[in-house]
Amino acid sequence: MKKRLIAAAALALGGAYLAKMMKKDHSGEHGSTVRESIDVKVPVRVAYDQWTQFEEFPSFMRSVHEVKQLDAKRLHWKADVLGKPVEWDAEIVEQVPDQRIAWRSTSGTPNSGVVNFQSMAAGRTRTVLEMTYEPQGAVETVGDALGAVRIEARDNLRRFKDMIEQRGRETGAWRGAVAGPGQPSVH
Repeated sequence: MKKRLIAAAALALGGAYLAKMMKKDHSGEHGSTVRESIDVKVPVRVAYDQWTQFEEFPSFMRSVHEVKQLDAKRLHWKADVLGKPVEWDAEIVEQVPDQRIAWRSTSGTPNSGVVNFQSMAAGRTRTVLEMTYEPQGAVETVGDALGAVRIEARDNLRRFKDMIEQRGRETGAWRGAVAGPGQPSVH
């Protein structure tokens, strides 16, 4: 019994140390970055239009319980992070139809990211998700070091692919644009 406790303690300490070291290696600053991509068998417009339906994210993102779109640029999220319920607000900082959607959190756990949509031959689309986030506390830091967020992102993209390919069309669309820093907005 004592040997198991010592082994568990050593594993926990080693995991925390590893997480700390990997955190430095990921970005050289606070936080970690995940980049995942998937090719979907639908035209870029269909993939992009479906991704603009933020309130439908829980249908393919298992840890997301609810996304409320407050206006054209603001969203409120409810999700679980490693089994812990969390909420945060985010704002869309750039949105270019059929190309990209970028966001950053405005409350809660600091996070930001971008989803890029690249048209490919034969009506296919490469969907590339890149997120930067700051793990909160020891459990999230160890989970981050073990690749939990990367695995979740990969699985979410896979479920998005399955959903959109089975349906073959989007359930809605928002075709407006949100300008990036220093650019005028187009609606």
